[in-house]
Amino acid sequence: MVKEQTEQERSMYAKRTFWIALIIMLIFVVFGIAMPEAFGEAADTIFGYMVEQWGWSFILGASLFLIMIVYLLLSPVGEIRLGKDDEKPEYGNFTWFAMLFSCGMGIGLLFWGVSEPIWHYMWPPYGEAGTPAAVHMAMRYSYFHWGLHPWAIYAVVAGSLAYFSYRRGLPMMLSSCLEPILGPENINKGWGVVVNVIGVFATLFGLATSLGLGAMQIGAGLEFLFGIPSTNTLWVVIVIVVTAAAVISTYTGIDRGIKWLSRINIVVALALLALVFILGPTLYILNSLTHGIGDYLQNIIYMSFGLDAAGEGAAGWYNAWTVFYWAWWIAWAPFVGTFIARVSRGRTIRNFVTGVLLVPVAVSLVWFAVFGGAALWYEHFGGGGIGDAVAQDEAMGFFTLLELMPASALLVGAASFSVAIFFITSSDSGTYVNGMLTSGGNPNPPVQLRITWGVLEGAIAAILLFTGGLGALQTASVVGGFPFMIVMFLMLYCLMKSLFQERAEGSLPLEKARINAALEELKQEKGKL
Repeated sequence: MVKEQTEQERSMYAKRTFWIALIIMLIFVVFGIAMPEAFGEAADTIFGYMVEQWGWSFILGASLFLIMIVYLLLSPVGEIRLGKDDEKPEYGNFTWFAMLFSCGMGIGLLFWGVSEPIWHYMWPPYGEAGTPAAVHMAMRYSYFHWGLHPWAIYAVVAGSLAYFSYRRGLPMMLSSCLEPILGPENINKGWGVVVNVIGVFATLFGLATSLGLGAMQIGAGLEFLFGIPSTNTLWVVIVIVVTAAAVISTYTGIDRGIKWLSRINIVVALALLALVFILGPTLYILNSLTHGIGDYLQNIIYMSFGLDAAGEGAAGWYNAWTVFYWAWWIAWAPFVGTFIARVSRGRTIRNFVTGVLLVPVAVSLVWFAVFGGAALWYEHFGGGGIGDAVAQDEAMGFFTLLELMPASALLVGAASFSVAIFFITSSDSGTYVNGMLTSGGNPNPPVQLRITWGVLEGAIAAILLFTGGLGALQTASVVGGFPFMIVMFLMLYCLMKSLFQERAEGSLPLEKARINAALEELKQEKGKL
């Protein structure tokens, strides 16, 4: 166990992290508002260089994270508990899963559940668009981008943070995961501050872009239901309303607002999933799910390491999709990983990895089979016009699919409500995480700090939606994935080293007892002779 810091030290380090993160945030926001075109061009230039010159590192990195997380699941260290040996999980399985899923991917599944398969159908990496082969490839890569790799990325950060916080007694800060390298006295100094500021930066801007996408999705739903034009003004109003709800939710804390909203969220999303499954092309969805899972598992190694090294013409596709996604998940890892760690106390590593890696992936596969499969069926066999809607506005693809089904008004209403709840839970989860990272790792950060970050998140999203700088900020935040990927490699090294060191030290007394027992048995046998 590491000696805890005094309240004075904790407060001093927390203020340092808070002000550095706030100043960097304001610089980026002012730049984005004052010179949106220059900001966008700079972000695109840096991102273009990053994916072209370093795209291979994201491909290798994400695959390494998955391999090591699966190893933790199967290895003996999986028995180690994220907390004291006699601790029990803080939350039940359903509540725990609902919170981590709502935080990790909820709003993204609603936004991309239809749009991504349709895009792959219209623009496959290989082969001809609009063919049966393109249909299968669309589902395969949708499963790949939302399957095992992203959740393995989250699991590296969440598992590391939960272990060093709950098992080793360190503050719940990202820098605590590097304690074997930095030393316990330096996790709040120098490089420790840099790591924590990167986490706040990634959380804040990742959430701002997510809130922007959510506002666009809700606006599309309102346009379908009531004919209200989905404009910048409407999006800003939506951001203001939902941010207010998120601030109220975060004020009540995890055990009230976030916990119950996450439960409601899962129930509504599952109900929507069931309705589309029943009202849509049910037999095709089942066939697509079965074929898609086999296709995904059969090609996972090829896809995990696939790049257009020989210049077959797919380099642009890989950079726009796989490399971008891996950088995006890594950029989100500080936020999602910290929140998952916060709600995972008391679980064994094996139980933790099973819940974080396998259960959400299973739901994601079913989600894409139902929504993506139904959209592909209408587009490929029925000429449903979903592709035209997606090409014009990706947020419209989801509602265009629902409009083609019976009881479309009910489905669009349920979808809009689900987006709003996912919107709120993502915002208040991120508010909680930034509060922890800027309060010295306090797992229950001060209410004033949570409210401050919640208001700032909403303000950034609203300003950038109104000025048209959301796309540039999304690109800029993904650029931040590269330095944090390096941090994640160090996290993984520190976690593995500490786990196996603990395992070895814990097994020494047991082995010594076994040897002593064997020697005693030999002595007794010798005495009998």
